Amino acid sequence: QVQLVESGGGLVQPGGSLRLSCVASGSIFSIYSMGWYRQAPGKQRELVGSITSAGWKNYADSVKGRFTVSRDNAKNTVYLQMGSLKPEDTAVYYCNAQHGLQAYWGQGTQVTVSS
Repeated sequence: QVQLVESGGGLVQPGGSLRLSCVASGSIFSIYSMGWYRQAPGKQRELVGSITSAGWKNYADSVKGRFTVSRDNAKNTVYLQMGSLKPEDTAVYYCNAQHGLQAYWGQGTQVTVSS
């Protein structure tokens, strides 16, 4: 069992930056692929970016060049550095841990991009 707790969301102006953090507990963090997803009102949850246990990264086209996923296995933490934020980035952002058929989700953190 893995518990995930996100933090770092909030209100930011267009063009601004935020860094989300997700702390994992309950299992061996380093073996999990970690991902950030988001869900805007009335839309399906979508992958934002992910990082495997080996450090391979993948991003949605909409955030490439603006967002960066990283992990610190010593701190059991995965980060999402978001820059050049746009109003369309407004959503609840969720942390995900996956290993084989096991998948776990955090409770989500709200990011609102508005002037």
